[in-house]
Amino acid sequence: MTEANDPFSGVREFVETMRCGSFTAAGAQLGLTGSAVGKSVSRLEARLGTKLLHRTTRRLSLTPEGQRYFDGWVAILSDVQGLENSVTIGSGQISGRLNVHLPAAFGRRHVLPVLTRLAAEHPALDLAVNFTERRINLIDEGVDLVVRIGALSDDADLVARRLGRQRLVLCASPAYLAAHGTPGSPAALTEHDCIIGSRREGVPPSWLLRHPDGAVRPQTIRARHEFSDGDAILEAALAGAGLAQLPTWLVGGALKRGALVPVLDPFSGAEMPIHAVWPRSRYLKPGQRALIDALVADAARAEAGYWA
Repeated sequence: MTEANDPFSGVREFVETMRCGSFTAAGAQLGLTGSAVGKSVSRLEARLGTKLLHRTTRRLSLTPEGQRYFDGWVAILSDVQGLENSVTIGSGQISGRLNVHLPAAFGRRHVLPVLTRLAAEHPALDLAVNFTERRINLIDEGVDLVVRIGALSDDADLVARRLGRQRLVLCASPAYLAAHGTPGSPAALTEHDCIIGSRREGVPPSWLLRHPDGAVRPQTIRARHEFSDGDAILEAALAGAGLAQLPTWLVGGALKRGALVPVLDPFSGAEMPIHAVWPRSRYLKPGQRALIDALVADAARAEAGYWA
């Protein structure tokens, strides 16, 4: 079959380009040069007789026709993957590549050990792990599973399994409190240096506080520093850069040794759920199923980070 008659010609390059955001990144995933990927997509457009991508020096974006083509092929490729999974699932062989996205600090400490043990048990299983706080579209980006902390949006295309929860505590270093004083009320947080994690554009900085009536409500704060990684927030708090709201699984050791001191303790204790999330499909990859089972088993342990 010639390239001109092959309906798959250029499709993998096109889909991977939109998943990765550039020809170069797509080439790295496919083992090709960025130039080769770009030429393949151009040949695809010529074959279809329509423009799929808007190209500028800074970014690529889909045309309306490109969006329909991308959405259609994502669904087709999902069906193809499901067909392959249905053939291999009976064999019990756990193999192939798992594409997993994890929250940075929690993922490194509590999920990565589960992944590496699973890979050691199944030598044919390969891992592609991304540590990020960014909310992604699992289906568009070809991700097999994410672990998410916080409330989930209602999405019929996704399946979620609750693993546990994290409990939040407000804290600061003794040096910071000696220099700036201890806040006496939630309202005083607007007068202190606060260290926060990444937030969505347009969302005012706030922390979740549990009030004496048991209700959990957001409290506006003054965010001086913003870091995308929980470990970075912890280090900044230890260095006296300001107040922080962090999960007990991350700051427990620092609190025990006095390197950090709890503040506004009557208002601490807000909780956030932790879920494993994956795309809805008639067939799960054997590796996906094995990972979900391993995460559920690990989360059930009393000493696991999901309940600290």
